[in-house]
Amino acid sequence: MNENPEILRERNVVKLERLELALRASNEGIWDWQIDQQDIFYSRRILEFIECGTSRAPNLFIPPYENIHAEEQRAFELAVTQALQDGGPETLAVDARVRTGSGDWRWLRIRGTVVRDREGKARRVAGSMINISLRKAAEAQVEEERHLLRQLIDHVPLQIYFKDLNSNFSMANQGMAEWMGFDHERELIGKHDRDFFDFDHWKPAEDDEKRIIETGEPIIDQLEHETWHEGTETWVITSKFPWRGRQGQIKGTFGVSSDVTKLVQAEREATHLAHQLQLKNEAYEEELLLAREIQQALAGEGFPTANGSDGSQLLFGARYIPISGLAGDFFEVMKVTETSFGVLICDVMGHGVRSALIVAMLRGLLEKQRAQANEPGHFLQGLNDGLAAILERAGTTMFATAFYGLIDLDEGTFRYACAGHPGPIIAGRNGVRQIANERAHKGPGLGLIHGACYPTNEIELSDIRRMILFTDGVLEAENQSGEPFFENRLMEIIRNQSDEPLEQLLDGILSSVLAFSEGQHFDDDVCLLGIEISRAE
Repeated sequence: MNENPEILRERNVVKLERLELALRASNEGIWDWQIDQQDIFYSRRILEFIECGTSRAPNLFIPPYENIHAEEQRAFELAVTQALQDGGPETLAVDARVRTGSGDWRWLRIRGTVVRDREGKARRVAGSMINISLRKAAEAQVEEERHLLRQLIDHVPLQIYFKDLNSNFSMANQGMAEWMGFDHERELIGKHDRDFFDFDHWKPAEDDEKRIIETGEPIIDQLEHETWHEGTETWVITSKFPWRGRQGQIKGTFGVSSDVTKLVQAEREATHLAHQLQLKNEAYEEELLLAREIQQALAGEGFPTANGSDGSQLLFGARYIPISGLAGDFFEVMKVTETSFGVLICDVMGHGVRSALIVAMLRGLLEKQRAQANEPGHFLQGLNDGLAAILERAGTTMFATAFYGLIDLDEGTFRYACAGHPGPIIAGRNGVRQIANERAHKGPGLGLIHGACYPTNEIELSDIRRMILFTDGVLEAENQSGEPFFENRLMEIIRNQSDEPLEQLLDGILSSVLAFSEGQHFDDDVCLLGIEISRAE
């Protein structure tokens, strides 16, 4: 006995409502299409996805698919056509951007089951849809980050590679692929040093990598003599490190190497060129330092002893608080001569991998600029031009602010230049004040304008008893009302704690900023560099 069609329809509605309730927790909606009909059933959730009422909702599965984004239209048409073919697949699966009632595009994951008759003809398709727009946006952002990182790595003039636990290549940059004789890095994947080099080179290299895996200790700046199968000899400076996964487990090794073959050959051929070879080798070591720091942002490594010939001394102190593993702030204290010392503080735009890579580049450029460290304006100009050239080759836009000053104990002067960075605060016989806070005393941020100039300014060292350099993580800390900390509060702290030891003053600044923001952490990287000048009685 045939049941009433109206009763069957009501039963189907009840079943769909039950399924709708079951899928609501997963944020999915359901659809049902009788193929011999133009109309299609969409649940309430799907109608919300496509922002249409029941009467206006289009059947997405009927050509010409004008509500499917042009970039997914071909794949969508192919998936639907295959599902509706006689004897075709039992399921329909496709992701596509769908035009909503408001004209926007929304990513939907579309899944369906095909119901066929005994002859294999499709009679009905029913399934679910879910909004995956947020996931797609996140995937696009991650892909863009990877693309930028890959561009930077491939443009660094060094060979960079990763090897697995068996010393087989797992990844390499374009420079490494070309060094090994390939057009693309994928041709290098899975190969071993023994495929290219004689035993005298590949076996010690493999032993080094096994030792790194066992101990976790890196090998830095090692000169390696490469003997290739065809008889060619090359020399490289190599640094190798343990490759750790996100959970800290060692997955293999990674390294950076720089070709120094010409340097070594020239040294062997003519000893009178030793000085020039040393300079070129230092240039390669600077580039090696740049690649080595791609994976880590290093803080300062102690301070030099700073004494003047008249008995005056410099005392340094610092606080460095990155808000993540990859920070964009750093400082350096450099001994320029026996009685003059350079101080640099820098803040790179943003956070994360890109900022850490810019920090690595700047640290690499520092060594190249040491010869001009006694001229602050020229020093910053060199950093700016070097960074701008690298960023231009990589096709990306980044910048960093910086302040650099030269303390000359014998001449009794402090000369400085500023690249868009907040000026330091000094305390001395004229009270507490901020320097380099006028537009005429500053140049643009590093990396923005190739050839930019940075004016050098000078004050008497006798005006300074203490000086505090800082990044904007201190100034931008906000209280509950959204009011920033700003320089005036920092100056007040320095004024009120003028008799405290330098280390205690730095701790007092940090605790005051945290108390002001009523939090237990900073929202941006914080870098403080304190300098105290003591003079002979």
